[in-house]
Amino acid sequence: MGTPTFRTAVVRVPNGPDSIEFIDVPLREPGPGRVRVRIAAAPVNPVDLAVAAGVFHGLGIIDQPEHTGLGWDFSGTVAAAGEGVDLAVGTRVAGLVGGLDRDFGTYAEQVAVPAADVATVPDGQDLTAVSTVPLNGLTAAQLVDLLGDAPHTANRLLVTGAAGAVGGYAVSLAQERGWQVTGLARTGDEAFVRDLKADFTDRASGDWDAVADTAALQEHGRDLVRDGGIFVGVQPGSPVASERGIDVRTVGVVPDGARLASLLARTTAGELPTRVHAVLPLTEAATAHRAFARGGTRGRYVLQP
Repeated sequence: MGTPTFRTAVVRVPNGPDSIEFIDVPLREPGPGRVRVRIAAAPVNPVDLAVAAGVFHGLGIIDQPEHTGLGWDFSGTVAAAGEGVDLAVGTRVAGLVGGLDRDFGTYAEQVAVPAADVATVPDGQDLTAVSTVPLNGLTAAQLVDLLGDAPHTANRLLVTGAAGAVGGYAVSLAQERGWQVTGLARTGDEAFVRDLKADFTDRASGDWDAVADTAALQEHGRDLVRDGGIFVGVQPGSPVASERGIDVRTVGVVPDGARLASLLARTTAGELPTRVHAVLPLTEAATAHRAFARGGTRGRYVLQP
C-alpha cells in the first residue's frame, strides 16, 4: 500500500483565483505536542485573496520554492494526537495557523498544528460558524491589547470597517477596555454597529484619540488621529509611518489557543457574533474567492472538504 495522502489547496505562481490548484500531500502522524485535525470548515478571508494574488510574494514576505498554502483558520475534529497532548481523538476543535510564508494551509482535508494553538469547541456550537472566529477574533483581541486601557481623558476610538469581521469584534472588545467607540461603516451597516452598543459614522473624518484601522485604510486612517494619538493597523507587511507624534502600532496575529477558548465561550453566550454568508465545497475555493472579491457581503464564505 502507498503512503496515505490528503488534498490541500495551494498556489504555485500566484495570479488570483485561477492560480488555485489542489494537490495530494502525505498524511503524517503528529509529533510531540501536536495534533492532526480533520477539517470540517475553513473560511475565506481577505488575506487569502491577497496571498493568491501574489501581494505578499511581491513584498518578499512569502518565498516558497514550490507552492504556498492557502487558509488561516479552521474547525474540525482531532484525528490524531502526538505525545503529551491531552486531546482525545474526535474532540471538536478550532484553531489558527500563523504566518504567511508556509507551504500548507487550512483549505485542506487535514492540518497538523501545535495543540496549544487550538481550542475545544463548546457543545452545541456549529463547526461551520465557529470556523469564522479564530483569525478575526484573535486579530481583534490582539489589536485591542495593543490599544490597551483607554486613558480617562482621551478615550475616543474610531474603528474603521466596524461592520467587518475583525472590526465587529474590535468594537465590542475595545469598549471593555474603557474606550468610547465609534464605528465607521457604510450607511446600511448602522443598525449592526449600534447593536454592538457603539456610536456610528459613515464619514471618514474627525480628530480621534485613537484609530483601530481594521479596514486597512492605512495612511488615510492615520490621518484621522489627533496629534500624539494612537493608530493601530492590521497590515504587518505594509507599515504606516508615524507623523505628528502619533504612536503607530501594527497587529501581527499569532495563534493562541487559550485566548481563542475565551472568545469561543463568548460566541456561545451570544456576546460575539459569528457570521457565515455562504458555504461552498472546498473544490470551489476559486469561486469563493471571486465572489468575495466582489464585496458587499457581511459574513464569510466557508469552505467544506
